[in-house]
Amino acid sequence: MANKQINGRPFAGPSQASPSDVVTAGAAARNSLLGVSCALSLALALGHSGVAQAQNTADNLGDEALAAQTTQAELQARIDQADDEVRQRIEALRQAEQEAQRLQSYNQALAPQLEQLKATLEQRSQGMATMAETRDALPGLLNDMTRRLDAWVDQDVPFLHGERKARVASLEASLANPELTTAEKLERVLAAWRAELDYGRDLDAWRGTLEKGDQTREVDFLRLGRVGWYYLTPDGQNGGVWNDGDWQSLSAAERDQVEKGLQIVRDQRAPELLTLPLTQPIEERS
Repeated sequence: MANKQINGRPFAGPSQASPSDVVTAGAAARNSLLGVSCALSLALALGHSGVAQAQNTADNLGDEALAAQTTQAELQARIDQADDEVRQRIEALRQAEQEAQRLQSYNQALAPQLEQLKATLEQRSQGMATMAETRDALPGLLNDMTRRLDAWVDQDVPFLHGERKARVASLEASLANPELTTAEKLERVLAAWRAELDYGRDLDAWRGTLEKGDQTREVDFLRLGRVGWYYLTPDGQNGGVWNDGDWQSLSAAERDQVEKGLQIVRDQRAPELLTLPLTQPIEERS
């Protein structure tokens, strides 16, 4: 029988093997099995490591993709928000421009009024500056106006002469009253002048006493402003017109006109044109 070799050594077989050879062969077999086992373990270990590494790589890629999607979503949300803000600001700007146009039109419309108000304020400022001087000069002005009013009554047609002179006398007493303020005195002077001026714009009729020479009689007076002053006796037989400082007789036709005038003033007749001589020509009164 041919000899066999184990691990490079001759192996004669069971009948020829010695105990030391048997031990050596067993150790060699164990070593071979151990090497195979280690190789298998190393291969398995390497396989598990590759799978784990691949799994980790996939997980990392998934995380990065998710993070990228999240970032993109956040950026899109910011863009949308920015678009909304831009639209809101554009709308606010448009409204501001419209409001500015309205204000400009309003200011242009107010410009003439403001100019007029400015002129008025300047006039009032000037009036305030001279108010002290005016207040000091006012008492003398009131006395002068009263004297002029008294002279006016004396020179005017003497209708209601006693009543008008009494008004002037009352006015003089008011100016001398220390209990009245300057404003009250001014109001009374102006009221007296207004009453005199009203005589030239109205018609009046009243019954009174006529003194003519030594005779005194009751008559009806008719006054047409300041241009005509007439009288007529109750029986209509006598009448006159004041002219050149005295009474002048009227004709029968003129007395009829005076009668019509009395009826018109007393609302007993519709207004109509009267033909009468004038007490004072209009040219002289203008």
